Amino acid sequence: MKIKIVFSDIDGTFLTNNHQVTKNTERAVKSLLEKNIPFVLVSARMPEAIYPITKKIGIKIPIISYSGGLVLTEKEDILYSKTIEVEHVKNILEVINKLWSNVTVNYYAGRNWFVRDVNDKRVKREMDITSATAENADFDELIEKKILPNKLLIMCDPPICEEMEQKLKKMYNELNIVRSSNILLEIMDKNVSKATGIDIMLRHFGFNPEEAIGFGDNYNDIDMFKYVGRSVAMGNSPEAVKKFANDITTSNENDGIYNYLLKKNLIK
Repeated sequence: MKIKIVFSDIDGTFLTNNHQVTKNTERAVKSLLEKNIPFVLVSARMPEAIYPITKKIGIKIPIISYSGGLVLTEKEDILYSKTIEVEHVKNILEVINKLWSNVTVNYYAGRNWFVRDVNDKRVKREMDITSATAENADFDELIEKKILPNKLLIMCDPPICEEMEQKLKKMYNELNIVRSSNILLEIMDKNVSKATGIDIMLRHFGFNPEEAIGFGDNYNDIDMFKYVGRSVAMGNSPEAVKKFANDITTSNENDGIYNYLLKKNLIK
């Protein structure tokens, strides 16, 4: 079946390890757009951490942020927004505070990023990487004002990240809890995943899953791999992630997206 749309994760996929877009990756995206094949970035990032990337290479495209929790058109109109229910937010924050001390909790609501301390070294590192800006806030006050998160992001050391994922998954069937890297744990509503975000975008364009390619590199890309017609894991993906993909391309450092699209004659 003819491919009509391409979806791509950002970190470890669209970007190099130094958080750059290679010239060949940029060329590939622009070639698709010239052929009227939409290219959609699908990421755990917030919109303000995605738009600096697209602006830098001079493209305006639809995006799926918060791993499906917020879906925006190329004009930045909202197609879908799903927040975590208030009782679940209160409860899981209480549990995290009680069980784990050396972690950093990030509270993403719409196009705002709230933290308890903007000077936290993990927060500052994320701001440096993404070009987004965090704001100090009292999470209890946000909840009281009904400013609920599309996503909670926990930053922690790798062993803690894995432990938290395992324990919290058992405790909260109503939430989608998944690592996006070995130091980042994403928490969204149970109905949010990259697959659900892609479904919304496909319906917006009038395409079906068999007409889509999805590129990714990590555990939170597995739902996408299972949903799209052609799933492609980057060469730098963990072996456990590669098992869910139809194909494997070269790494993010070696123009994996470009090489695959060229091989499949989707670009020249």
